[in-house]
Formats: sequence, C-alpha cells, structure tokens
Amino acid sequence: MSSASVSVRRARTADVPRILELVQPLVDQRVLLGKEAVTIYEAVQEFRVAETADGQIVGCGALHVFWQDLAEIRTLAVAPEWLGKGVGHAVLEQLVTDARELGLARLFCLTFEVEFFGKHAFAEVSDQIIDEATFAELELSHDEGVAEFLDLARVKPNTLGNTRMLRYL
Repeated sequence: MSSASVSVRRARTADVPRILELVQPLVDQRVLLGKEAVTIYEAVQEFRVAETADGQIVGCGALHVFWQDLAEIRTLAVAPEWLGKGVGHAVLEQLVTDARELGLARLFCLTFEVEFFGKHAFAEVSDQIIDEATFAELELSHDEGVAEFLDLARVKPNTLGNTRMLRYL
C-alpha cells in the first residue's frame, strides 16, 4: 500500500459521511476542530479525497481561500492503516496544485504535525502575516478556521499547542 495505490480526486457529496469518519478520531484527540456535516457539505467543493482502486476513501483534505493571495490547508486526515504510505502527501500536493491554479501565493496551516508540513515546504511563523486592513476584513468572517488563523480569543481552547505554519508558492 503506497500513494501509487491511491488516486486523488475532487470530493463529491456522497463522500461526506466518509470524510466525517476520517476526521472524527482526530477531533476526539483535539488535533482537528470538529465540523458539523452541514459544514462539510457546504464546503465539499474545497475537498479532495484519496481513493483506492476499489473505491475506498482513505484520506481527505481541503483548501479554503481566505483572501486574494492566501488560503488554508485544512481537514487533512488519513485512515490510520494508511498513515506513512504517502496518502497525506498525495492529498496535500493536489491541494497545492489547486492553490496555484487559483493564483494563490501563500498557504497557511495550524497544525500539530509540524514535521509532516515541514517536509512539504511549510515553515513555522509566529508574527502576523497579514496587514491590518486585511485583518479587519477577515475578522468579519464567521468561519472558525479564519478565527483560528487570526488567533482570536474565541478559538483559543481549540488551538492551544498548535503551530502556525506558512508556505510560499
């Protein structure tokens, strides 16, 4: 079982229950923020899934655009039995390709998986990476991921210990 054994494709609405299954153990471990099914359905066009030849979904991830040049890699998850087999890499690289196609210049993630993202050209950042005017615009968003990115107090209990990372494209 390797990444050569899977293909990455755009997610479909029928994949949402499996995406929720893949993500739930990471939510239980407080590695990822939990999302309601409706939130995943609303954002299904942002998701890519890794699928085996027999149609089993073994990984997922999403690209969420924040601003004209910035997006977040979010909800990256791999089935436990497929960890270390290149599935996360395959999904992430497809999301990077998607970001380039959209004309984005930077990708952000808030993660506990510093080593994994570091191997994929993400570097830790601690300072604010957007200007004040953009911060003010993004602050209007109701999206929890944007609140995490902005480091707003209302999401602090969910983000303690996470590392802010950035990749330039």
